[in-house]
Amino acid sequence: MNAPAEAAVIKQHLIDPEICIRCNTCESICPVGAITHDSRNYVVDVDKCNWCNDCISPCPTGSIDNYRRVVKAKAYSLEEQLGWDELPPELSGAEIAAMAAEAGGDEAAITTAAEPAAEESAAADPTGQTAFNSAQYGASIPPWSAAHAYTNLYGPKAAQKTVTATVTGNLRVTAVGKDYDTHHIVLDFGSMPFPVLEGQSIGIVPPGTDANGKPHHARQYSIASPRNGERPGHNNLSLTIKRVLEDHSGQPVRGVASNYMCDLQVGDQVQVIGPFGTSFLMPNHPKSSIVMICTGTGSAPMRAMTEWRRRLRASGKFESGKLMLFFGARTQEELPYFGPLQNLPKDFIDTTFAFSRTPGRPKKYVQDAMRERAADLAALLQDPNACFYVCGLKAMEEGVVLALRDIAAGAGLDWDAVGASLKREGRLHLETY
Repeated sequence: MNAPAEAAVIKQHLIDPEICIRCNTCESICPVGAITHDSRNYVVDVDKCNWCNDCISPCPTGSIDNYRRVVKAKAYSLEEQLGWDELPPELSGAEIAAMAAEAGGDEAAITTAAEPAAEESAAADPTGQTAFNSAQYGASIPPWSAAHAYTNLYGPKAAQKTVTATVTGNLRVTAVGKDYDTHHIVLDFGSMPFPVLEGQSIGIVPPGTDANGKPHHARQYSIASPRNGERPGHNNLSLTIKRVLEDHSGQPVRGVASNYMCDLQVGDQVQVIGPFGTSFLMPNHPKSSIVMICTGTGSAPMRAMTEWRRRLRASGKFESGKLMLFFGARTQEELPYFGPLQNLPKDFIDTTFAFSRTPGRPKKYVQDAMRERAADLAALLQDPNACFYVCGLKAMEEGVVLALRDIAAGAGLDWDAVGASLKREGRLHLETY
């Protein structure tokens, strides 16, 4: 006789709080809302997780890929997980058997429950209609020609926990405003190895402790410089960091990591972990085309890709690949790197800006600008050497992917087939937060 369901042994999906850098990738991509977080930890709801595994590959650190065998009735609750500083140890067979017996099972008849079958990733809305799930089209593998990425060289589970970087530059790259400002920060690693690629990220460990006396967790930032450094040939990189100065009520805001970083002076030292990321990588094929769609500080990886292509072009190694950039902000003054972008050759990069709060003008978002260029984008959707990158606030993601769907349909293409190929071939990458 089988044990009752409450006594069944299951494999519970958990997130390692020591490795997690709180990038929100897992929560944003989970199609069933099984992942949530508080100010400290990201956690998985055992009652909602359907084992679709959509969250595994995109996780930049591997913290999401952890499990513990537990008795179903004794599974770790969200409250328990939110209080963890490290994963609990594996339970022994005797401990699991004892727990199962306590839950009402016959110790000799304890069974292991099968993992829940993965369900359709598109969720249903309250009206009974299938809701559009943009995340299902995001690739979890890099383009076939991407360079090999090194990850987790420094971190909680690495031989060396952190690496020290020295600040060699801190430049504000947006106009002075009362709501927020954005800084371009350059970090130099000296003689310590820290190889990175465009599209990767690092973690910054702020000094001090939180309100509970715990050391601050690392905060993740996308790298804004190409693989050979912010300054070519140097072991350095740059970040694009926005700090919010006021909330929606006009009250002052002092975020821990963003303010720490934006206030750094040249010569200051910073503790870094990483690098992270193996999928949001640019193609190396010299004839590949890249479409970059971003808002705000989502421009960081796009700047890195653009600058690497610019350097290749200057060296004569860049061929016929097309660069397109759709860049959105509330106003021109809030757009990082606006001036330098204007100076790039028009035959090198095709740039379109979208501003949603320009006085006297209608609101325009990046997806609106994309629809205006439908003919160009439809051709690139059909080009196996064209890759699409989306980075910025989570709110933009659905509109952008819907625009791609509509552009495909307008060109007589089957979006289901196109969307599936973009994902399968590592051609559509979504990094929103």
